[in-house]
Formats: sequence, C-alpha cells, structure tokens
Amino acid sequence: MKKGSIFYSIFKNKCPRCQEGDFFAYNLTLNPKKILKTNDTCSNCGLKYMIEPSFFYGAMYVNYGLTVAIGVAAFVIGKFMVDLTLLQCFYAIVVALVVSMPLNLRLSRLIWINIFVKYNPTRRGPKK
Repeated sequence: MKKGSIFYSIFKNKCPRCQEGDFFAYNLTLNPKKILKTNDTCSNCGLKYMIEPSFFYGAMYVNYGLTVAIGVAAFVIGKFMVDLTLLQCFYAIVVALVVSMPLNLRLSRLIWINIFVKYNPTRRGPKK
C-alpha cells in the first residue's frame, strides 16, 4: 500500500486528507470505551473528523455491509469447505461476527470518512 491511496488511510488508521495523523486515539483494543474513541482533529493537518453532527451514523450502513460479507463468508466456509451442519454454521457465523465486531466498527468509520474526504498531499498542518 502506498501513501495516497484510500486503502493506506483505512488500514493504517490515518487521517484521510494528509495520511499522517492517527484517526483513532487508541490502537485496536477490546476495551469498549476505547474502541471508537477518535481524535477530534488530525494532529498533522488539523482536519476536524466529526465533519457535522452525527456524521458517523452513515457508517452503520458500511458496518452492515461488512457484517453481511463476514456472515456469508463464514457460512460458505463452514458449509462447503468444512461440511458443517446448518446449526454448526449458525454458531460459526455468530462467533465470526462477535470476534470481528471491534474491527468492523473501526473499519466502517474509516471507510465512511474516506468516502467524503480525499487525499490532499499539499495540505499543510496548523501553524504553531
């Protein structure tokens, strides 16, 4: 992944505009109070992450898509590759979704903000 791509910002937890500052305040953790704690602004370019009130409600749609994709993948792997029963496939889907929940929540927010904010390498940080 090269700097300047949307994937760099999403998978490296970086600001979508400058791709230097961290988007989330903490690394991936299982602490419920820290999972979605975002920085208010980018430490490098000053981008305000909460673009408007309730901006990240739209990330719910992205999260839904990720959740469906993981559920379908767990079913296909369980049913056709491991030859599980339907009840066992159901359990596998539930486990896969619970385990991936913290990552899905973070990815959905990063994907959502990257839809609206584009990379701008000429944007400089705030004056100090």
